[in-house]
Amino acid sequence: MSSAARKRIEALLDENSFVELGALVTSRNTDFNLTAEATPSDGVVTGHGLIDGNLVFVFAQDKDVLGGSIGEMHAKKINSLYDMALSVGAPVIGLYDSTGVRLQESADALEAIGSLIKKASQASGAVLQIAAVFGSLGGGMAALSGLSDFVFMEKSAKLFINPVDTIDGLKEKEDTSSADFRYAVSGNADVIGSEDEVLSSIRSLIPILPGSGSEDGAHYECTDDLNRAAEGIAAGSDAFSIAKEISDAHLVFEAKGGYAKEMTTALIALNGSTVGVVGNNSKDLERSVLTAEAVEKAAEFIRFCDAFEIPVLTVTDVEGFETSRCAERRLIRALGALTASYAAATVPKITLISGKAFSSAYLFMNSKSIGADLVYAYADASYGIMDANLAAKIISADDASGISATAEKFASEANGIENAARRGYVDRILNPADTRKYIIDGFEMLYTKSAFNAEKKHASR
Repeated sequence: MSSAARKRIEALLDENSFVELGALVTSRNTDFNLTAEATPSDGVVTGHGLIDGNLVFVFAQDKDVLGGSIGEMHAKKINSLYDMALSVGAPVIGLYDSTGVRLQESADALEAIGSLIKKASQASGAVLQIAAVFGSLGGGMAALSGLSDFVFMEKSAKLFINPVDTIDGLKEKEDTSSADFRYAVSGNADVIGSEDEVLSSIRSLIPILPGSGSEDGAHYECTDDLNRAAEGIAAGSDAFSIAKEISDAHLVFEAKGGYAKEMTTALIALNGSTVGVVGNNSKDLERSVLTAEAVEKAAEFIRFCDAFEIPVLTVTDVEGFETSRCAERRLIRALGALTASYAAATVPKITLISGKAFSSAYLFMNSKSIGADLVYAYADASYGIMDANLAAKIISADDASGISATAEKFASEANGIENAARRGYVDRILNPADTRKYIIDGFEMLYTKSAFNAEKKHASR
């Protein structure tokens, strides 16, 4: 392999496992003297190979051929790859490095991009899709990253709809196409790093995910002690720390780790099976609240897990909603999407109340009423409709002298984990050290779960 595209494929796949398909395809367009320039493989290398023994289909755009631009035959090769992946139920990995639409092919190139976007949309939820951006991915083609389940970006790569110089009102030196912007501000990139780091991250992700939505989740050998104590976590520990501590061999793959950090979305291994973790992260925050960005991030991740039969663990530590103009503008619809995601998900769902579970914000973190199959809680966690002192001020508004007594009574009779357990809203109170073994036991019990949902095409929100 000589071009950058071929070298990336070689570094990504198991040694000598790549089988190229469509190597002799070239552009058939004759406009603007296009035939005068050789177009080997029409600017995209396609084929299949193995990652840690797992079948994958991969395409890599070749910037050395017409800038990796997309024309009719370029798109047909990728579409053909998708068809094969869909027929056998294997992931599609796209390595992007393109100048965009091939202008010489005009309408043919434009429609070719449309056909690619449609094919990726049809594949969404059916087979795993991974996008890795090494050069540029812009204009309408950027939608392909939006249809991918995971997006990786090389640190100098560019991902955009509109070029930066066409956008008014940007902050000084702000680059909306940069990997940093897509990772931390817009949430379009799950992982950013060097080229080697990107390819290595993809290699580590493939073995812990099912190739298609028709598989029964992802399963592999577990060598960790199932009854191992979860050391170093306690009530109030952030979701990422809990996820890492209970996971087999402490394996964690965090999705969108740079975006909406108040919500963790990650994949872990439990007893040799992949589990998705959604959890509040109050670390370095004054209050643990639900923001629109965090809620949207969680809803998208839950839909992914459900599509690929990956059980969901929700780690709850929340006391309310963000109070801002932005929250009032976006949060209502975001909460509707999160509720719909949880309610529609038929995979096993366990909730762990690790810290605070206050107000109606708690409900949206997969409470019993929203659809949790099991709810566990730490004994030192807090539960209630609101803070006891605030509730007392409302209840005893006409009797200021009784506020203290009312607060004490409210705390003991209305709030508290034990009160929630007595009412059936918490199934078991855990010692933090026992978290791993009880979460594993819960998912084992739910392994053959059969769920019924009302007949409909999909939620309308």
